[in-house]
Amino acid sequence: MNKKLGFIGIGNLGVHLAGSLVRAGFDVTVFDLNKAAADGLLAAGAKWADTPKQMAVQCDSVFTCLPSPKAVISVVAGENGLLAGMKPGDTWIDMSTNDRQEILRLAELSKQKGVACLESPVTGGVHKAALGEITVLVGGAADVYQAHLPALEAMGGKVIYMGELGSASVIKVITNMLAFIHLVAVGEALMLAKRGGLDLAQSFEAIKASSGNSFVHETESQVILNGSYNIGFTMDLACKDLGFATQFGREFGVPLDLASAVEQIFIRARAQYGGSAWSSQVVKLLEDALGTDLRAAGFPEMLTV
Repeated sequence: MNKKLGFIGIGNLGVHLAGSLVRAGFDVTVFDLNKAAADGLLAAGAKWADTPKQMAVQCDSVFTCLPSPKAVISVVAGENGLLAGMKPGDTWIDMSTNDRQEILRLAELSKQKGVACLESPVTGGVHKAALGEITVLVGGAADVYQAHLPALEAMGGKVIYMGELGSASVIKVITNMLAFIHLVAVGEALMLAKRGGLDLAQSFEAIKASSGNSFVHETESQVILNGSYNIGFTMDLACKDLGFATQFGREFGVPLDLASAVEQIFIRARAQYGGSAWSSQVVKLLEDALGTDLRAAGFPEMLTV
């Protein structure tokens, strides 16, 4: 694959995805509102663009990994956005957890300029992205997907093609919805163990080896028990994604009793701890209510594997 690639949005997640492209030997140009976030990438061989438009002029395909639909709209369709500089035959690939209707609208604008569009949100956690082992969920035209598969595989341990544009947005929201439900359940389970007089480290291992285990328990329980809560994902992002889930519930006529209840719990946690607090801090609502912390020795401050 000899395309010149751009990457916009090098925050907690995007910096690792872009880093995987650079390490794989791709020609990568990056942009972020915080240029300092690009220091490591630039030192590793990436180039810098001053605006999304400038990047679009320089690159054949551009990835975006941004925190909100509003940010995506600004970067893609703003005055100095990607579409102002992209050429017929170029491709825009959105790795954000985006609003499905918005990605379809922006894809139509792109099509009018002869620009193809893919969506490729990722799931599995920041630590998996750092290892190049995150799962990539792709929606869009099959030929455009195949043309960009080498780059997608460089970023992800598993790449799953979901079908037409919009399909990846739905499955990504579903996976995040499940993760947040599991997270609240994990907090309640650990609190039961603590108040029941059990050793929390032993309880962690027992749950991990049981039919009640989950990916969320194996990962987020560790930073909860450490007390850092640092999972690299914020309360604002969690509330945004749960909002997408309950919106889909209304759109598709599916009652989401658990997801709706969990959304309200996260809204309370965001009001209590702030939108920039780590999403796993939702468990602290229960800790504070009961005056009982969930701490155990030997657990990491941040996940590395």
